[in-house]
Amino acid sequence: MYNPAHFTVTDETQLYALIERSPLGTLVTHSDGLDANHLPFELDRAARRLRAHCARANPVWRQARDAEALVIFHGEQHYISPNWYPGMADTHRRVPTWNYEVVHVHGTMRIRDDVDYLRSVVSQLTQTHETQEPRPWSLHDAPGDYIDANLRAIVGIEIDIVRIVGKFKLGQNLDPRDREGAASALAALDSPLASRMRGG
Repeated sequence: MYNPAHFTVTDETQLYALIERSPLGTLVTHSDGLDANHLPFELDRAARRLRAHCARANPVWRQARDAEALVIFHGEQHYISPNWYPGMADTHRRVPTWNYEVVHVHGTMRIRDDVDYLRSVVSQLTQTHETQEPRPWSLHDAPGDYIDANLRAIVGIEIDIVRIVGKFKLGQNLDPRDREGAASALAALDSPLASRMRGG
């Protein structure tokens, strides 16, 4: 990934926070050619590990077993108009761009095909995403045989984080007036990227 120094983020706390905010990752693997699968991941910060599952019918777990993998996580993103820059009125030397946050995780994909592991992964993923529900759903809310059948239909994936790279392109290369102008325009559109550009 092209990543100029002023956009590079190396603080793993910030990178982990993006993964937790936006856990749907794009798993990129190579077998007969490049392949991409979109899976929700659970991050284990202490172990520096990503966990997920895919359908047993998905060939990725056979084709890319023990192979190098890349998982891409996208954070906030938005088009930026040159009209949002106060400097545009001064020189007319501004162009459109796109601001975004992205994290690339590199590691080796391992397959976990035991039911206890799968139950723990699905349970944790469900618990994480059900917390804001008025009556959070859990695996115990469905019949045991139904859950067992569904667990047999999936395969677990683990990726130990070997390398993690972050790029937060948030106008850091602009003068403060133009950066604030773009952030204000985004705030008027109710875009969460506005607070990120202001360091929030």
